Amino acid sequence: PGGVARLLHAVGWVGWLTGRELRGAGVGGSMRRSISKAVEFTSLIMGPPGGGKGTISKKILRDFSFSHLSTGDVLRENVRNATAVGVEAKSYMDAGDLVPDELMVRLVLSEVKEKGYERLLLDGFPRTEAQAVELGKHIAVDMALNLDVPTETIVERISNRWLHPASGRVYAYDYNPPKVEGKDDETGEDLIQRDDDKADAVRTRLATYDKLTAPLIEYYRAEGVLKEFQGTESDVIYPMVKAYLEE
Repeated sequence: PGGVARLLHAVGWVGWLTGRELRGAGVGGSMRRSISKAVEFTSLIMGPPGGGKGTISKKILRDFSFSHLSTGDVLRENVRNATAVGVEAKSYMDAGDLVPDELMVRLVLSEVKEKGYERLLLDGFPRTEAQAVELGKHIAVDMALNLDVPTETIVERISNRWLHPASGRVYAYDYNPPKVEGKDDETGEDLIQRDDDKADAVRTRLATYDKLTAPLIEYYRAEGVLKEFQGTESDVIYPMVKAYLEE
């Protein structure tokens, strides 16, 4: 980004400046507050499915003053409420198409404008470099957290899940095993494994995620805002995330 601050235009309103750019320009808090709908600080959390991103996001929200924006939740809410953006998004979904990047960004901007977020934790968007570029036209990400969890750790974790279909009870052989292998504790009925939880399906899903996300990670690395955390368990990774956020 060029200049001491970036003036951004989004859905008919002006005045988006990130906290990083404002601080770099030496602009004080009173002036930041005077800028219409200014986001003081925008953060993003990334991580593979089954890698503990949801757990770590909840702990960040518990310990720090961020507002959480899950694009999946916001999209479903707008479709359910038949907002203008929701109706447009539903037309793509009903046709079996992906919601365009530009429309997803409009959805995020609309939500931020409505709720007046100041310190934002984005979860679930952007997912690709193209989406990051589109988002960056309107909001600059100040911090991108990436959870780097080994593929085989996730495969083992997810493929250990077994389900009692009638009750929805879930067992995991590594920490919550059934009393009798393959049987529900209460009924004695057979447990099943969902197709999505089978090892090959998990590896395929993770390979797709890696292919989409690798350019996104490099994009934020080039922006100078990426911080990566390696580990196999959320309880190990989160203390590192917390220490970083407290700096």
